[in-house]
Amino acid sequence: MTAKVILNPYAARWQASKRWPEAQAALLEAGVNFEVEQSKEPGHAIFLTLNAIRQGFNPIIAAGGDGTIGEVVNGIMTAGEEQARATFGIMPLGTANDLVDNLGMPKELDKAAQVIAANQIREIDVCQVNDRFFINNAGIGLEPYITNLQQNMTRTSGIIRYLLATLKGVAHNPQWRMKLQWDDGEYDGPVTLVSIGNAPRTGGIFFTVPAADPFDGKLTFVFGYIAGRLNILRVLPQTMKAGEGNYVEHPAIHQHHGTWLKVSIVPNSPSHADGELFTHGIHELEFRIHPASLPIISTK
Repeated sequence: MTAKVILNPYAARWQASKRWPEAQAALLEAGVNFEVEQSKEPGHAIFLTLNAIRQGFNPIIAAGGDGTIGEVVNGIMTAGEEQARATFGIMPLGTANDLVDNLGMPKELDKAAQVIAANQIREIDVCQVNDRFFINNAGIGLEPYITNLQQNMTRTSGIIRYLLATLKGVAHNPQWRMKLQWDDGEYDGPVTLVSIGNAPRTGGIFFTVPAADPFDGKLTFVFGYIAGRLNILRVLPQTMKAGEGNYVEHPAIHQHHGTWLKVSIVPNSPSHADGELFTHGIHELEFRIHPASLPIISTK
């Protein structure tokens, strides 16, 4: 069966376009039979994925970063309502490649191509916020506020861009009041951030939902309120710790597992899914989990 590669040439600030010949050679060397199409604008990869599935291509391979992966996942999950769900593969050409690292998959292109050729399948959970799907992480409040800042930075690149945007976002210190409701709990009050994770790491270095597991069938989220820029800066290094010492140990930060989460926000907050802003201001959000709903080509 022929695979369809959805290439986002802009991923990693056009580095994906430069690295595509290497990725293409790796796939050919691994014996993967494929055709490729390039996305041209935000959201285009969703359309290309839907069209590829309707034409009978399988698997669908995302060649790009976490945002590209998120769009291809949206295409597969949407098409799955119409016909058998396509298998999903990854050629990592992004900046952070969070999902790939979270899954313990190789970032070297020759090894990634060999994983695709081996076609070992696992059924991974997929999350949903309103009508959008995501596979790694989503956020409300400070996290997408920072995402917006880093996407507008043009003089820096790589992981340093995420870190500088974080420091700038903390300095701005935006404020929200939110009402959260989930399976067996609720909260109403000031909130600095809400991070919803299918996997623990985002932004290359931040373990914002350290207990998230993309194979446990649970929606895992973290929320909290820390007053003052200096206090936020004191907690910030703890978000970079994967295990002991992570910021969820702070008494003002709370981590929960469930199957759904509803959030009301004042004032409106930006929100992102898999690192891509899907709104600059929203008042109501509803999250839920789709356990073991996507066949992904993985290493274990």
